[in-house]
Amino acid sequence: MSGSSPSDLAVAFRSIERRLREALEPISGESATASQVSDLQVELRGAIRAAARLMHCDATSSSVAATIEARHGDSWIDSELDELRGLALSAGQILRQISVAAEAAADR
Repeated sequence: MSGSSPSDLAVAFRSIERRLREALEPISGESATASQVSDLQVELRGAIRAAARLMHCDATSSSVAATIEARHGDSWIDSELDELRGLALSAGQILRQISVAAEAAADR
């Protein structure tokens, strides 16, 4: 995601909720989820909150995406984009970990 444009980052943040639902499909409907999956979801929410603080918006992935899209392209500074890229990469890694943990929990 290095070199990602703001519009690429908006797409990445907008897709987080869908990707989370997909990752949790193996354990959907179960009354208790694996603690590792729950812990990873807390980490994911932390990445979203950090992005929301950076963007000065509500702490939802859709709000982060909308705020990114609404911002004029010339107003970005490299350090902001770099931080946002890092948070998007972190969220993606956590989503992959959630997927693996959910599959493992479903196999038990």
